[in-house]
Amino acid sequence: MPGGCIPGIHYHRHMNQTVTIESEKIAQLLSAAYKIRVNNLKQSIDLAEEALSLSRDLENIPLIAQSLNYLSLFYMIQGEYKKATECAEEALRYFNELKDEKGIADVKYNLAGVYYKTDNYHLGLTHLLDCLSTYRHFNDYHNQARVHKSLGTIYEYFGDFKNAVKSYQQSIDAAMKAGDVNLESNGYNPLSGIFLKQGRVEEALHIIERAISLKESSGDRRGLAFALYGRAKVYTHALKYAEAEADFKNALKIHLESGERLGTGMTYRKLGALYAEMGEREKAKEAFEQALAISKEYNIAIIRFKTYYHLYQLHKNEGNNELALSYLEEYIKYKESVITTQTLQVIENYELIAQVEAIEKENQLQREKAEILEKKNRVEQAFKVRQEFLSTMSHEIRTPLNAVIMISSLLKDKSDPEEQQLLTSLKFAANNLLLIINDILDFTKLDSGKAVLELRPCKFTGLLENIRNTYDSLAKEKGLELNLVTDGLAAAYEVDETKISQILGNIISNAIKYTDTGKVDVLVNKIMRDEDYDLVSFRVIDTGPGISESYLPQIFDSFSQEQYTNTRKQGGSGLGLAIVKKLVQLHGSEVFVTSQMGVGSEFYFDLKLKRTEVPGKAETRNLDQLKGKTVLLAEDNLVNAMVAVKLLKNWGMIPQHAKNGLEVVEMSLADRYDFILMDLHMPEMNGFDATKAIRQMENPNNATLIFALTADITADQQEDYISLFSGFLKKPIEIDKMYDALNLS
Repeated sequence: MPGGCIPGIHYHRHMNQTVTIESEKIAQLLSAAYKIRVNNLKQSIDLAEEALSLSRDLENIPLIAQSLNYLSLFYMIQGEYKKATECAEEALRYFNELKDEKGIADVKYNLAGVYYKTDNYHLGLTHLLDCLSTYRHFNDYHNQARVHKSLGTIYEYFGDFKNAVKSYQQSIDAAMKAGDVNLESNGYNPLSGIFLKQGRVEEALHIIERAISLKESSGDRRGLAFALYGRAKVYTHALKYAEAEADFKNALKIHLESGERLGTGMTYRKLGALYAEMGEREKAKEAFEQALAISKEYNIAIIRFKTYYHLYQLHKNEGNNELALSYLEEYIKYKESVITTQTLQVIENYELIAQVEAIEKENQLQREKAEILEKKNRVEQAFKVRQEFLSTMSHEIRTPLNAVIMISSLLKDKSDPEEQQLLTSLKFAANNLLLIINDILDFTKLDSGKAVLELRPCKFTGLLENIRNTYDSLAKEKGLELNLVTDGLAAAYEVDETKISQILGNIISNAIKYTDTGKVDVLVNKIMRDEDYDLVSFRVIDTGPGISESYLPQIFDSFSQEQYTNTRKQGGSGLGLAIVKKLVQLHGSEVFVTSQMGVGSEFYFDLKLKRTEVPGKAETRNLDQLKGKTVLLAEDNLVNAMVAVKLLKNWGMIPQHAKNGLEVVEMSLADRYDFILMDLHMPEMNGFDATKAIRQMENPNNATLIFALTADITADQQEDYISLFSGFLKKPIEIDKMYDALNLS
């Protein structure tokens, strides 16, 4: 072969342009041939022959192979099985030489069609399964649809209607993915036939009408003939003989015009069966003889032995037993020759099919498993990164805030009025920053599903009044009224006071923040009662500017704030309402909002609360109980250590200070302490490992109460270490909670 060669174009160096034009012409011929195959099969063959001749002149192997492949397909459709096989085998040699997997699959599909139409069902199955594997690899839904339809035909022939239906439906699905209405309708046609055999006449008629409609709209006359044939079978079953005869004759006319041998033979046989059922025996014999002639000429075994059976029945009913017997013998001979030689091989191929499907299913499961694992790993990695970030952020920001808030508290009692005002402002600013940080940390805990309700008996009206009083000064600063109205509430409910305070606090502070004149009303009413529970309605109504309708759908989203101006004078984390939503959901309910621009907004939700006895009066603290108690404070931040030591001394305790994890372990070996307050993020050795060492080593503090004192809000989620600690105390230090933890231990 002179010159170089690339797929589709073979270049002679001195005539590049001419060769390119010829190659393009060949490609156009093949494209046109394939397109018109549904209407003019003879012309398709002529065009493909011309393309093959030009390809051979160019010595272009890829185009020769492609031209042969198309010819093989067209001859197979026409029933010229010998020519189809010759073209396919030559094309296969070229595609193997080119290592063209797709081309090989296309040729095998053509050969499969020849095989199963001439009684070699096992070879048909084998080739189709090979094709299907390749087409799946290339995501070629067009050809997958063709293969599934052919597989369905083979299954149906052997009476395996379950697999036949499955294959036809897979063919339809693949055709829809390919956007090919002709292939889609090709699946409806045989599916209609199976439904008819199962007595599902209305379904059969519905989908064959769908097939006809698609064929008429696409202009596929050859396909239309098969669809009309299918509808004629439905009409025959419904005893609508005139309609059936008309459809069969129309189908026959199209098949004869297009040179479709298989379709012609099938239609003659079914038309003969119709005439036999109508009692028109001569017409029946004539049709059967036509079907028999075609089946013999083109070796279409399935039509041949079925026609023999029809002729046997026809002559038997006429009393012509000798002729009837001869047809019966022919029927048995041909059927046995087909079934006997094929059955074992088909059974073997069924096992192959099962294996292929099992492998494909396993591959799909493995792909899905890999995707799930990848998603899981991404989620876990994202969660790990988020936890590490939160751990670092909470420690690095809350630790200095601890010092600011504690120092301002300790200095306030020893300063003059002017200094106290400055310290008050400092503490307010620090607490405001702390609230924003806590919003972020609280939301993260809620978002990860770690939050739970801690229900305790509570004087509910007292809780509501405390919440109202907390925000009353903020309202007064803006000249607003903050009103609390309750109705029908029980004296006490089991509630999580902190979370109820968070819900109402976020909504009330938001209402005050965005309201410049007027008032904020908090309405809490019992609206329903059963044996143990009350359904309580919560409404917070303000006279603010209102919320735009476009923003309402996202108002409870995290980090969401409506931008009234470019200055964002209201500030905040943008998490308050997102936290409200999650906390209300934690109670098994939902929060809603209505608003009118220029009038105000209303946030409302209902909670189902369990009534309980009024809790008893809390015991008075014993302020002297901690006096003389020894405490080892592990803290690497010297400012925080100084503040904590001062606080502990104010309670009459005797503190000692360790600057890192190694030092606290060494000091625990030397002396026994009543308490150890353990920071967790320290140099040399962190607080987790230091606590583990103290618990496991032989030392006087194996059983000492060790409290984690940390700004890391993720610390109590460390499952490997949580059992080592007697409790977790947060920074900035909540003085009352820390005192209670030590005092009650």
